[in-house]
This record gives sequence, structure tokens and C-alpha cells, in this order.
Amino acid sequence: MAAGFTRESDLYGPVKRFLEAQGFTVKGEVGGCDLVAVREGEPPLLLIGELKLGFNLDLLLQGADRLAAGDQVWLAVPATRGRRGREKDPRVRRLCRQLGLGLLAVGPVDIVEVLADPADALPRRDPKRRAKLLAEHRKRQGDPTGGGSSRIPILTAYRQQALACARALADGPKAPQALKADCPDAPKILANNVYGWFARVSRGIYALTAEGEAALVRWALPSSEKIETGET
Repeated sequence: MAAGFTRESDLYGPVKRFLEAQGFTVKGEVGGCDLVAVREGEPPLLLIGELKLGFNLDLLLQGADRLAAGDQVWLAVPATRGRRGREKDPRVRRLCRQLGLGLLAVGPVDIVEVLADPADALPRRDPKRRAKLLAEHRKRQGDPTGGGSSRIPILTAYRQQALACARALADGPKAPQALKADCPDAPKILANNVYGWFARVSRGIYALTAEGEAALVRWALPSSEKIETGET
């Protein structure tokens, strides 16, 4: 029987705290991964985590797919009582080690047990994908979306910049240059208008639309927060 977890997102908190204790900065739902953790160094160590309510083929396939982008990939599942849990099968742990995957069993009261350590890092077969994950992790402000969340919009670094533009326009139309202090990519974001939040009211002047006003209500962020350059 599993340790009382009913959603994949329930595993996120314990795993995040476990990794933070090892010096990682952890953020959820980055680049399609349940979590991405970075430990700074030269080069930085990029760790990808995937969460599931049980060890299954889908989790294994996800982990194998992430190996191309991460320096380490860890799978996390709820701990089961007794010795009958699949994650405790010696064959499962051996397979994870052979693939270079870490395996964590998450129990109650933030107990996280390492069942398999990842092997030495495999060659980076997809450096562009790795760089994109690392950039998004660094540019995203805080950790606004818990790992394992689904069916909700993700507050990406790009969306955070767009919200910074929207906040700056809340008191009236402005030129993009006036927004660059809080939103470095303001000219591009206003021109592209990916979310429909902005309208050009005259040459070089933009205003907030009704959709933009609704977005400010939905994602209320501190007005003093400065946003770095990001991607969608």
C-alpha cells in the first residue's frame, strides 16, 4: 500500500526539500519536466525529476527521454509498505542503475529514501535542450508552479515578463521603452502580443486589453518584481 499520496503533485514538496538539502535550487514544471533542479558550479549540475504515483513503464520511458537533457535524472514514487512494492524489486533498482536513472521512494513526514543512485552522467546528446531547460530555470522568478500540476497554465519566464508589461500598463498606455526597466523584452512582447493582453493605440504606444486586466487578477505578482529575459 502506498504512503497516502493521491496526486503526483503531492510528491513535489518532499522531493523538492530533499534536493534543496543537497544544495539544489528546485523549480516545478520546467520545459515539460515535473521538476528541474540546478546546483551552481562550473559547469552547473542540471537535475531533472519525474513524479508518478507508482513505478510503471510510462515513468521509465519519461526518465529515459530526459537523459538527453539532464546531467542527472531521478524518478520519484510513493513508498509502499512491506516488500511488495514494485519500486523495491531488486530488478527495478538494477534496471534504473543500468539506465543511469536515480530512484526515490517518498514516504510520510518528508521521508525520502534513495533506492538507486544514477550512474555517471551520460554524454549530452541534446545540448540545445539542456541549455533551454537551464535558461528557463534561471529566468523564471521564484517557483510559481508545483511539479506534477496538470491542466493549468504554467507561469513560464515569458509569461512572467508579459505580466510585468501588463502591470506597467495598468495605469495607462505607454511606449515599450518605458517598460524596459521591469521587462527587458517589452518591445518584442508587446509587438508579438502572444496572449492578446495588449493593443497598439497609436504609433509606438500600447494599452492593456480586457484580457490583460483579467490576467493581472488571475496572476497577482508583486509590482516591484523585476523580470529577466525569458522564453515562452
